[in-house]
Amino acid sequence: MLHGTRLAAVDLGSNSFRLEIVRLDHGQFERTEYLKEAVRQGAGLDTERNLKPQAMQRGWDCLARFGERLAGFDKTRVRAVATQTLREARNSAQFLLRAQEILGFSIDVISGREEARLIYRGVSKMLPQSGERRLVADIGGRSTELIIGQGTSAATMESYRVGSITWSSRYFPDGQFTKSAFQLAEVAAKAVLDESLSAYRRDSWDMAYGSAGTIGAVGDMLHAGGWPQGWVSQAGLDWLLSQLLEARSADRLQLLGLRDDRRPIIGGGLSVLRALFELLEIGEMQMADGGLRHGVLCELLGDQGSETDLQQASVNRLAAKFDANPAHGRRVGQVAVSLFDQVASSGPEDNERRRSARKLQWAAQLHEIGAQISHSDSHKHGAYILDNADMLGFSQAELHRLSLLVLGHRGKLRKLDTDFDDDTLVRQLLALRLAVILCHARRDPDGAGLQLSRDAGGRGFTLRWPEGWSDAYPQSTHLLREEVLAWQKTPWQLGCDGLHSR
Repeated sequence: MLHGTRLAAVDLGSNSFRLEIVRLDHGQFERTEYLKEAVRQGAGLDTERNLKPQAMQRGWDCLARFGERLAGFDKTRVRAVATQTLREARNSAQFLLRAQEILGFSIDVISGREEARLIYRGVSKMLPQSGERRLVADIGGRSTELIIGQGTSAATMESYRVGSITWSSRYFPDGQFTKSAFQLAEVAAKAVLDESLSAYRRDSWDMAYGSAGTIGAVGDMLHAGGWPQGWVSQAGLDWLLSQLLEARSADRLQLLGLRDDRRPIIGGGLSVLRALFELLEIGEMQMADGGLRHGVLCELLGDQGSETDLQQASVNRLAAKFDANPAHGRRVGQVAVSLFDQVASSGPEDNERRRSARKLQWAAQLHEIGAQISHSDSHKHGAYILDNADMLGFSQAELHRLSLLVLGHRGKLRKLDTDFDDDTLVRQLLALRLAVILCHARRDPDGAGLQLSRDAGGRGFTLRWPEGWSDAYPQSTHLLREEVLAWQKTPWQLGCDGLHSR
C-alpha cells in the first residue's frame, strides 16, 4: 500500500470497544486516532447466554459514534472483529445485524484461535525482529489467549474461557476482596488453564510478553506504584494483591494507574494473571505495545504473508484431515469457477468477483469432507464440520458461507438457511451444483460448448450445450433435468437447452 494510506481497525471486545486509525509511514503504523469505550458487553449476558437489551444498546450507541468517525473510509481499508462475548452470545446475530448497519462496515466474529493468531501478529509487528521464542498472553474480559511463536510466525496458539469479567462476577460479585476469594479464583483459573502446561511449558519459550487488557492495566498500576515501567513481575503481583486485600473492596481501592473502567473487574483479572504466572512458571513479563488491533491492521496492510495463503492452507488441512479427494475437489472447483465466471458481472467489482470465485473453489475442495462420516448425508455433515471448525484466517461468517455452499451442493435447496436474496451466493450455489453434476463420473467432463447465461432482468439462468451433447451424456442430462425441478422450489429458475421447466 502507498505511503500515507489510512487504515482502521475496530475491536469489539468483551469489556471495551476500540477504534484505532493509523496512517502508513513507510510500512509502519502511525496512530492518528484512538477511541475506546467501556461497553462491558461481557457482563451483559443473561443466564441463557443472551445479550441483554441494555448491553446491545450500549454496543449500538458506541458503534454509532465509531461509524461517524469512519464515514468516508473505503471498505477495503477498515476491518471490525468481535471476540468471545459475541462468539458466546446466542443472540449475537440479532446484535450484529443492526450493529453492521450502524457502523457502516461488516463485523467478523473470529474464533478464539484466530484471535490468538492476530494478537501474536500484532505483537510481533511492534517488537524488534529476533530469533527469540516468545510466549504472548492476552487476558480479556471472557477469554485468555496464549501463543508461542518465533519472529512473525505463531507456532502454538489457543484461547481459554477464563477472563477478568467472568472471574470478577463469579468470585468477586459484590466487589469484595478476601484472601479466600482470591484463592478460589486462582485455583479455578488454574483448572481451566491446566491443559496449557504441556503446550506452553517453560523450556519452550525464552521471553514472556503481555498484550493489552488486564495485563496492560496491571502494568500501569505497578508502574504508578514505583515498579519498573513496562514489566510485570511475580513480586509486583504479590504487592498488588496485598493492596486489594488491604482495601477490601473495589470501591475503596485507591491505586494510581487504576482506570475507572477497570475497577469492577480488577479482582478477576488479577487472579487469572497470578494463576497464569504460577502455572507457566513466569518470573516476569514484558509489556507489549501491539495486540489484536495491530494484527488486524497487518492483515489489511497485507504484510508478513498473504491472508489468502493462510486461508488456503487452512482449507488444505481440513480437506486432508477428512480425506477429501484433492483431484476431484480441484476438478469440481475448476468447472464451478468457469460457470460462475460466465454469470458474474465485470467492471469495478472485479476484485469482489475474484474473491467470490476463490471461496467457490474452497467450497468445491471441501464439499466431500462429510463423506467420512456418512456417504448419503455427507453434505449435512460437511456443513456441520464447517460451522464448528476453527480455521485460521476465517471468520465465523465466512465459515458459515462455506457451510451453506457445502450443504447446498446437492439435494433440496429449501433446507438452506437463506432467503435466496443474496445474488452472489445464488450464483456460487448454482455453479457448484452444476459442477458436481457435470463431474458425477469423477473424471473431467466434456465442457466444450457449455454456456451458462443469466436471463435479462429476471431471476433465471439458462444452461446451453452443443447439438448432440445430451445424447452423448444421458446421465448428465437426467441429473440436469432433476436440477431444473429443484430450482423451481426457490425464487430462482433454471432452464436447460432441450429441457423444459414445466
